[in-house]
Amino acid sequence: MSSNNELLEALTILEQEKNIPKETLLDAIENSLITACKNHFGKSDNIKVTIDSQTCEYHVYQEKTVVEQVEDPVMEISLANAKMIDSKYEVGDIVNTEVKSKEFGRIATQNAKNVILQKIREEERKVLYEEYYSKEKDVVTGIVQRYVGKNVSINLGKVDAILTENEQVKSEVFQPTERIKLYVLEVKSTNKGPKILVSRTHPELVKRLFEAEVTEVKDGTVEIKSIAREPGSRTKIAVWSNDPDVDPVGACVGMNGARVNAIVEELRGEKIDIITWNDNPAMLIENALSPAKVISVIADGEEKAAKVVVPDYQLSLAIGKEGQNARLAARLTGFKIDIKSETQAREAGEFMDYENDYEDEDYEDYEDYEEGEYEEAGYEDGDYREGDAEDGYEEEHEDVPGEEEDVEGYDIEGEEKNDE
Repeated sequence: MSSNNELLEALTILEQEKNIPKETLLDAIENSLITACKNHFGKSDNIKVTIDSQTCEYHVYQEKTVVEQVEDPVMEISLANAKMIDSKYEVGDIVNTEVKSKEFGRIATQNAKNVILQKIREEERKVLYEEYYSKEKDVVTGIVQRYVGKNVSINLGKVDAILTENEQVKSEVFQPTERIKLYVLEVKSTNKGPKILVSRTHPELVKRLFEAEVTEVKDGTVEIKSIAREPGSRTKIAVWSNDPDVDPVGACVGMNGARVNAIVEELRGEKIDIITWNDNPAMLIENALSPAKVISVIADGEEKAAKVVVPDYQLSLAIGKEGQNARLAARLTGFKIDIKSETQAREAGEFMDYENDYEDEDYEDYEDYEEGEYEEAGYEDGDYREGDAEDGYEEEHEDVPGEEEDVEGYDIEGEEKNDE
């Protein structure tokens, strides 16, 4: 019998610091005592352990059968010795004889200790796995530790995560002790603890950052319907408001661009276009090609293909640098987009006159655009002019229309169409 206040205190500390339930630790102690008995006596089939969870007082008993002649002292007790314990015992009765744990040898004690330590390590790994498994497909903050080859070791607090080369943005270089946001791809349980794979390139990272930064997105008022991303360069997101009184684009941009700029800063300057989602594919494609203006869109929902006509001087803007704007628009909408200028469409006989569809004065002079301002999207000094939801938001645009380029059309589904 033993009542150990130090043991009780130790179990309480382990429960608080490592989140290991006291009952689990008591089970480990019980198993360790049974293991010690097996090492000491050679068998443990008749061993019984009782532990008081409140006081940590424990008893170890051997259940022995009363016999006339003892052949196995571990399993049997003589009638004479049984009578000394209690005169009521007769042959065939079961007698509980208490085992003094202090009598255990050094090896038995060491084995019992190892059983307890192993159980604590197993439970600690289990608790850590469950804690980080609950964060799978979510964003966490980590501290850069070091480069391991081309991978980066990131400390998440209690465990380290691995940022592999494939999940890194090529333009990003990290310094030790730097704090960064990461998207948890997968959490695996291993013998050495949870193995956590994280990403800086996943489109869901942008979505989770908006959920954290924009209250309307977090509470479901504004939905992010679709995301297309080229990590380190540009992201397009399509948003929709479930409340007619809430402008989804304005909510995501924030006053003076505060909300979107916080996300851009976290993504190391990656540009973000925010456009309004529309169930009409043609309207969605028009919005997705923002900031370029569109004359007409003919969308085939079954073929998932669309033909787009833009003003001559908007063609390079619609296509974007190296086709990026059109490529992201195609990914965002799920449509194969064929972009032509008005002149090209007329020459091909694919375009009829659309009077008053657009006028030169409707467009901003993009050469007057300055970085950090949002005038071409109708955003200025924290306010939105009418038409923001359709025009979308362009954080920064590199393709400034200049001299007319010789472009024979652009068929986009992630790749450029060869000139014929």
